Amino acid sequence: MIRNYIKSAWRNIVRHKFISAINISGLAIGLTCCLLILAYIINELSYDKFNTNADRTYRVTRIFYDANHTPTLHLSAVAPPFGPLLKTAFPDVEKVTRLYPAGTVAFKYNDKLFSEKDAYFADEYFGDVFNLDITEGDRKTALTNPYTVIMTAEVAKKYFGNADPINKSVIIDNNKHAFVVTGIFNPFPANAHLHPQLLLSFNTLRDTAMYGENQLETNYGNNSFYTYLLFPKNYNAAAVESRLPSFLDNYVHFPGAPPTSKTSKFTSLTLQKLTDIHLRSHLDDEIENNGDIKRVYIFTIIALFILVIACINYMNLSSARSVIRAREIGVRKVVGAQRGEIIWQFLGESVLITWIALLIAAMLTVFLLPVINKISGLNLSLQSLLQGQVLVPLLLLPFFVGIISGIYPAIFMSSFKPVSVLKGVLKIGSGGISFRKALVVAQFGISIFLIVATAVVFKQLRYMQQASLGFNKDYIIDMGYDQSLDPRYDAFRNDLLRNLAIKEIGRSSRIPSGRLLDDQDAYFLEGAKLQPSKIDIKCLATDYGFIPAYGMQMAAGRNFSKDFATDTANFIINETAVKALGWGSADKAIGRDMKYGSGKGKIIGVVKDFHFESLHQSIIPMVFFMPARGFYQHMSVKVSGNNLSSAIAAIQNTWHQYLPNDPYGYTFVDDKFQKLYTNEQQQESFVTIFSCIAIFIACLGLFGLSSFTISQRIKEIGVRKVLGASVPQIVTELSKDFLKLVLIASVFALAGAWWAMDQWLRDFAYRVNIGWAIFILAPLAALIIAFATISFQSVKAALMNPVKSLRSE
Repeated sequence: MIRNYIKSAWRNIVRHKFISAINISGLAIGLTCCLLILAYIINELSYDKFNTNADRTYRVTRIFYDANHTPTLHLSAVAPPFGPLLKTAFPDVEKVTRLYPAGTVAFKYNDKLFSEKDAYFADEYFGDVFNLDITEGDRKTALTNPYTVIMTAEVAKKYFGNADPINKSVIIDNNKHAFVVTGIFNPFPANAHLHPQLLLSFNTLRDTAMYGENQLETNYGNNSFYTYLLFPKNYNAAAVESRLPSFLDNYVHFPGAPPTSKTSKFTSLTLQKLTDIHLRSHLDDEIENNGDIKRVYIFTIIALFILVIACINYMNLSSARSVIRAREIGVRKVVGAQRGEIIWQFLGESVLITWIALLIAAMLTVFLLPVINKISGLNLSLQSLLQGQVLVPLLLLPFFVGIISGIYPAIFMSSFKPVSVLKGVLKIGSGGISFRKALVVAQFGISIFLIVATAVVFKQLRYMQQASLGFNKDYIIDMGYDQSLDPRYDAFRNDLLRNLAIKEIGRSSRIPSGRLLDDQDAYFLEGAKLQPSKIDIKCLATDYGFIPAYGMQMAAGRNFSKDFATDTANFIINETAVKALGWGSADKAIGRDMKYGSGKGKIIGVVKDFHFESLHQSIIPMVFFMPARGFYQHMSVKVSGNNLSSAIAAIQNTWHQYLPNDPYGYTFVDDKFQKLYTNEQQQESFVTIFSCIAIFIACLGLFGLSSFTISQRIKEIGVRKVLGASVPQIVTELSKDFLKLVLIASVFALAGAWWAMDQWLRDFAYRVNIGWAIFILAPLAALIIAFATISFQSVKAALMNPVKSLRSE
């Protein structure tokens, strides 16, 4: 019997090639999209799970509050003393490890000079918490001794070629410190939230020449130390987290604070599970760009949408061609087939078609996965789909999809009465037709929803890329700044400015496109006394060249100037700070006394608001100060767009003249802003691609359904033509029923799309208005696409010679 079902199913597929091709194509394309999206979802959900201790490893994070106990900053790194103190306060913690980013470091070996960005100071417990695979050297002692370093094989090859790297020395910090190579480790996989290439011994920081033992024990202001806790198996980490406020009050006391003051009033610690970092952590100082669980949900929904559309195609086309197979069903029933057997026959056909579609989808996935990786910059692997827990459900998928797709047509066709169908009297009830219409409405409802989503994502991304930032980011080169240049900076600057292609140079602690994380206590003169500020004000160390280099505008007052020696004690604030302080206009801020941190001076200028961070963040109160030295980390060079190559060459030559032991490297600020929206760009690309595919599948089904429906009305068309109907009238008559369904679909789709995209836009501090135009154009586009799909068959039928269609009458 089963063999008979399979043989019958195969014969029907071959006999009805057109309908079968549409069914198989729709399901194959839908399943391909699902497999690609599944590979993406598996990749996103797999982050950091390569660590055998991932389920019991937690990262310590720190939150800061203002006077109203409102969070102002949430950091993924904490101060250095917290690690040892937590181990003391909570002895159940198995291991504590600390990681300190070294920043961009110049490494030198013989005459080779390299700039490394992925270097970290790691303690000796790092390999106990993380799966650090050391291929050369002793895993237990590789990071124990100060001034030792381990590196990946790729980095070692770059430095030492084919020579054995162990016990060789590399120099950092302008020939000041030599580090001995004690090990080689395999790099972390792509699905890790951090990717160190060099790990320097944390114990090196205890040297006063590097950081200082005292600083490691007492400095609660430098929150740059990523701290991880390893708990015992099945340990209740939430119980520890609930005790962290009392831990702060009992163990942490700041110099000058009253003995009774509670530290937990203005700062707190939280625990973050290692496996939650990539998708659920969006803190102010993440090590690398993270993903987003919302994006996983979005693509899961899109995959389901596409699969539903493909299944609807099958339902519609199978039930529509029921007239063709009515006699077959009647004969089967006459010779004794039961209704259940006929249902199983049709379900078997659905499963067979889905199996064929899945095989085609698997081949397409193998071909398309490298293309998707190249477009998106992701590292999706086919191996992720071949895991047992994934492969088994995939192999069962044809049964599930086949049954879902075929259950309605099977039940519908098995209900035919043999007496009626063998006499040629077959009336399809309105229930079947209504359900088929509902399926078309669902198909195009999903398609219109995706059109609106694509349009809104595209509009928001273009807005972010083209929005005025309040300064000119074009042709600004960012370079790291070496503090050793301080005594010779003016000479360095003057040498550069002799080249006409270089317009301006400025130094700063951070540059636009980064995050504003630094702040200190602010005080303003109120009456006869300096009063603490009620708002949090972030700070930026700059010199007199920074504001001109970026083309920022002053709302009142002036910029820092070399002509005023007192400017090293003065301040500039932004318009948002003026508003937050309640001073009204920018002019009223000029000349006010201010204290920020340990510096006292006057406000000499108010800069117009500008977007220092991405448009995800609101513009916040800022203060600029000009330090004597020690704060600058960046040097921004404004160059002419007409002589870019000349400017870069001049900068390089001057750099090597003044800093021969530092490698020369640069980036463009506009590229940094572009990278801020990498996730949105990927999302736009994928949503657009998958939306087009969903619409194509819907049109494929509509094409097949309209073709079949029109073929059943050939004689009606012939009669209409004989009675004088024109081609446009016939096309309109044949198309209007389908187009009505598209209009009905629009009503439901637009309501859902507005709600969903409004929720998505809330992630942006500055966002576009969705606007009514999209809600008009999206249904219009769907109508045009649907009409174009139907009209091919409609026009063909309308142009047919009526004599041929009526010959049998």
